[in-house]
Amino acid sequence: IKPFILRRTKEMVARDLPPVTEQTVFCDMTEEQNKLYEEEKSSVRKSIFKRIETTGLEKSAIIVLQGLMKLRQLSNHPVMAYEEYKSGSGKFETVLQDMESVISEGHKILVFSSFVKHLALYSAELQRKRIRFSMLTGASTNREKIVSTFQDDPENKIFLIFLKAGGVGLNLTAADYVFILDPWWNPASEMQAMSRAHRIGQDKNVFMYKYITTNSIEEKITRLQERKSKLADTFITSNNP
Repeated sequence: IKPFILRRTKEMVARDLPPVTEQTVFCDMTEEQNKLYEEEKSSVRKSIFKRIETTGLEKSAIIVLQGLMKLRQLSNHPVMAYEEYKSGSGKFETVLQDMESVISEGHKILVFSSFVKHLALYSAELQRKRIRFSMLTGASTNREKIVSTFQDDPENKIFLIFLKAGGVGLNLTAADYVFILDPWWNPASEMQAMSRAHRIGQDKNVFMYKYITTNSIEEKITRLQERKSKLADTFITSNNP
């Protein structure tokens, strides 16, 4: 692959960029959330094994993906999967506390999630608390206006962004904090999200927080990401693969 890849990293091109500090924040589930998660995990496992027995592994892909999606939603906030759920979520409370703490010190935050439903929960809560914010999803049509409102308004401290809609092509150097609310299967997507703030024009140190729900599928996705990153580094960054 060497003849086909010219790799210039950000460190080579923009040597005067301020440093990035990455931190993983582990969030415990609430009691009700954990109970629902364990019940769902058991149910998903049974239905997957049953389907594999009857139709084989290859034809069971859809039910496996549906099960994984449900567990990812429950890890974030059970109300994403069950609208009638009335209790809380450990991660939701932790993120809200961190948001309020960071903006009280005058910083701006980019908040990324791979679920629009997840962002909608924060949107509703921020509106309730009368905290000004911007939001960008795949349905947004006036991207430039949304971006400039966040970049130029000192009172607008939070930008909620759907990972697939805002992972590339945006210059958001007004923010110096990046919150990744849920791990995505591809670690490169998260690095692209972080690069919305950590790019040429940024003069502040950037802090990236990744929120992971303990004892959930999110920890396994994180381990998968680590293996993928290691594999990519082996074949693309070393001179002699």
